[in-house]
Amino acid sequence: MRRLARAVFQFGWALALAAPGAVYPGNQIYEPLSASVQAALHKSVSDHATPFLAFDTEAQARRWLVDMSTRLARGMPDRTQREEFLVTVHYEAKRAGLDPQLVLGLIQVESNFRKHAVSRAGARGYMQVMPFWVQLVGDKDHNLFHLRTNLRFGCLILRHYLDLENGDLYRALGRYNGSLGKPDYPTAVVRAWQRNWQFSAQAAASVHAHAGG
Repeated sequence: MRRLARAVFQFGWALALAAPGAVYPGNQIYEPLSASVQAALHKSVSDHATPFLAFDTEAQARRWLVDMSTRLARGMPDRTQREEFLVTVHYEAKRAGLDPQLVLGLIQVESNFRKHAVSRAGARGYMQVMPFWVQLVGDKDHNLFHLRTNLRFGCLILRHYLDLENGDLYRALGRYNGSLGKPDYPTAVVRAWQRNWQFSAQAAASVHAHAGG
C-alpha cells in the first residue's frame, strides 16, 4: 500500500481534500414537480438492484477502485467503508447518467465526505439532500443518512436539474446547492472534480504496474 501511495504521488494524483472552510452545504429549493416527473423520480429511487462497478473488465474496475480508494484514504480511513462508498458512488452516478468523478467532486464540496453532515438548512448526508425530496419522490422509510439512499437521491436530483437546465452543468450545480446565479459553488465543484478526481485508465494501469499490482 505504501508503494502504491508513493506511485500515486509521483503521477501527480496526491489528494488534498477540501479544507472545512471550502465546504458549501446544500440547500436545494423546493419547486413543484409535474406528475410525470414526480412519478419517474419516485420509480427511480425505489429500485433495489445491487450496486456494482460498471466497467468492461474486472481489471478496469479494480484499477478505478484502487486509484480512487488511495486518493480518499485520508478522508475515509477505513478501507471496507471506503470501498463500499466508492462502489455505490460509481453505480448510482452511472445509473443517473453522471460522471462518478464529478459526483466525488460534488461530495467533497458539499460535505467533505462526512456521512452524517447536516447543513443549517437541514440538508443531510454525503450529498446534502434536503428532506423534502423524501416527501416528494421517496417513501417514508427512506433514511437520508443511509449510504445508498443518500447517493441515490443526490444523483437523481442532480440529473433532474441537468435535464431542467438542458445540460448546463453550472446552472444545474447552482440549483443543486440552492445558489443558482452565484459562481462560487459550481466553480468549487468543477475545480474539485478536475483537480482531485480525474481518472485515466491508462495512467491507473501504469501506477498499478509500478506498485507491483
